[in-house]
Amino acid sequence: MLTDKKILQSAKETLKIEANSLLGLIPLLNQNFIDAVREIYNSKGRVIVSGIGKSANVANKIVATLNSTGTPAVFMHAADALHGDLGIVLEHDIAIVISNSGNSPEIKVLVPFIKSRGNKVIAIVGKQDSFLAINADYTLNSYVEKEACSNNLAPTSSTTAQMAIGDALAVALIDVRGFSSEDFAKSHPGGALGKRLFLTVEEIISKSGKPKVNDDASLKEVIYEMSSKRLGATAVFKDDQIVGMITDGDIRRMLEDVSDVTKVKAFDIMGVNPKKILSTSLAVDAMELIKLNNITQVIVVDEQGYYKGMLHLHELIKEGISE
Repeated sequence: MLTDKKILQSAKETLKIEANSLLGLIPLLNQNFIDAVREIYNSKGRVIVSGIGKSANVANKIVATLNSTGTPAVFMHAADALHGDLGIVLEHDIAIVISNSGNSPEIKVLVPFIKSRGNKVIAIVGKQDSFLAINADYTLNSYVEKEACSNNLAPTSSTTAQMAIGDALAVALIDVRGFSSEDFAKSHPGGALGKRLFLTVEEIISKSGKPKVNDDASLKEVIYEMSSKRLGATAVFKDDQIVGMITDGDIRRMLEDVSDVTKVKAFDIMGVNPKKILSTSLAVDAMELIKLNNITQVIVVDEQGYYKGMLHLHELIKEGISE
């Protein structure tokens, strides 16, 4: 049984070996990498990424990264390709084939079939004298000196190297395409960045009520409206116009100063000139307005000034719009 100290030493050694393996890839990058990037960028088709075993898992991750960064990609398992899935590959597609040894039986069958259809093959391969390296159109060297596994057997450093080269391809293509944060957000509408760039105020307030009272409403009516709508505030109206807003804080301050609350009306405690924001505004702009004015709620109106609802700070945070 390993001691705690030995366990930590093992983990640190693994990370050290893998980090050194990645650093070792830098001098291996050459014209083949440049040509592969340009081939993908100029292609009218997709990128088909294939591998077998652990390399297939890496291929799946590379596909996800490419798709999310503007390069259409599809995963094809090397073994399944030989049993019908080769039909995935279309006329203008480019194949990336991943293998550490480059000599597995599936790879030796798959690569000639892909090339016979006129498609280019980019290899991410560890052994440069292998079948895959020799027969690919572009060879990206993923050689590592050793696996992080203490027996030098389990794919660890080698798969980390393959994944890193896939990331290097994706990032190079981002730079070549001029792929912006706005482009990235379009592929991630549900993520934090997508919400910051696309989520509008109206999409958030549609989930909440529209607290409102007349300016002559009693304190009981005000409290009931605020409690039922659960936004900690209410808009105050007079003749169909917004004239103020009452918050929890306004009520607390009133209770400290007033002895007879039965005569209190909404206009006695409301704050005038409440902050407003257009319903078409971005949620991130609403957050900026709230922060700038040190408030927790803002009134939402449309372009004609009609009341659409109220937005609370907590709703923004719930949607992932950070402070």
